Amino acid sequence: MKTDGIASAANALRYWERRQEVASNNLANVNTAGFKGERIFARLLGDGMPTPEAATDFREGTFSPTGNVLDLALRGDAYFVVNTQAGERWTRGGAWSVDPKGFLVDTDGNQALGAKGAIKVAGKEVIIDHTGLVKVDGLKIDRLRIESPPPGAALQHEAGTRFVPDTTRTSVALAERNVRQGEIEGSNVNTISSLVDLISIQRNYANAQKVLTVLDGIRSTITNELGKQG
Repeated sequence: MKTDGIASAANALRYWERRQEVASNNLANVNTAGFKGERIFARLLGDGMPTPEAATDFREGTFSPTGNVLDLALRGDAYFVVNTQAGERWTRGGAWSVDPKGFLVDTDGNQALGAKGAIKVAGKEVIIDHTGLVKVDGLKIDRLRIESPPPGAALQHEAGTRFVPDTTRTSVALAERNVRQGEIEGSNVNTISSLVDLISIQRNYANAQKVLTVLDGIRSTITNELGKQG
């Protein structure tokens, strides 16, 4: 008995495990503002075995009005910039809040960055126009940094709604910006199709597991028989 079948079955298990991990994460973030779902596809290697590779679905989610002045939606292929412990990151997540020090932060507490640095919005009235200009109680505070990658750039999805900026990132021109105050972009994950996908993945995983068990049993039987003959 050759081990090719066992190796193929084991590789299939790893593939379906990775798909299940991604599908589960997509479903877990179905209500996360600005979340972009991931898709897994198989790439064939030289030995003919598929290896899972992830690709982010960058399609826009549904935009909904909230009436919250700190909720910001961003149209087009553009990103807000936040400062994290790992450095600057991009995000589409627009559910902002004000931290105890008065700075505008995302849901993880990362500060939103403007042209002058972190943006302080402590005040009674916060107005943010379509270009990202921030006014607090009538005074111009700063303008949100809004950047975009070059066409065809492959962004690294870090966690949640954050991405590692492309090295050739550029600032979006003011005339091309489309910031919507009081709106939120929902996740682009479709709940129904994701559930169907997850069920299919679990069935395929179970099938691959059965094949591996059967092949391992056959190999064990042959080994025992050969041992008896010796």
